[in-house]
Amino acid sequence: MDFKAINPARTGLVIVDLQNDFLHPDGAYARGGQTSAAIAALPARVLPVANALRAAGGWIVSTQFTLVPGKGGEPFISPHLKELRPFLGKGDFCPGAWGHRLVDELQPADLSVEKVAYSAFYMTRLEWVLRKAGIDTLMVCGIVTNGGVASTVRDAHVRDFRTIVLSDGCAAFSQETHDRAIGDLGTVSRVMTCAEAEALVAGR
Repeated sequence: MDFKAINPARTGLVIVDLQNDFLHPDGAYARGGQTSAAIAALPARVLPVANALRAAGGWIVSTQFTLVPGKGGEPFISPHLKELRPFLGKGDFCPGAWGHRLVDELQPADLSVEKVAYSAFYMTRLEWVLRKAGIDTLMVCGIVTNGGVASTVRDAHVRDFRTIVLSDGCAAFSQETHDRAIGDLGTVSRVMTCAEAEALVAGR
């Protein structure tokens, strides 16, 4: 696919899981002792791309990991996630709550989609809203590179969206894991830095 030029009006910046509960010092992961400098740095890196796309008439799409509350507000948590992150509990990643929201630095989003698994396409309305908005090109950023980002990009690829992965707009809990995932994603997607993506949106 030709990436020498894009139509910003048909382009969406898909921000995967950059939510308060993941990134903010008062969020669920910080309370559980799970922090990462590489992940915390992402909003500032992604913001210039978001601003360029907004100025050019593009779309900001926030996909937000969700723990759906059941009876008494206790969330449904997959066994593998509960084993990996035992600190997660009632109120974390709850729809409508502060922790569930896109971080302030990247607000506002034009489209927001709740997700319950790695891929933002799995059992969500994401494809429907993208098609309705006329979006055919996705710039994907967020966390984690080998999880939510990789799964979303691969699902977008098989749905015939043009995809661009922002290599420095994604992160994982280890640099080695991030680098390996970016290398793998290069087989199904174009890979660019945030600076390169910003220039592409601006037509430079």
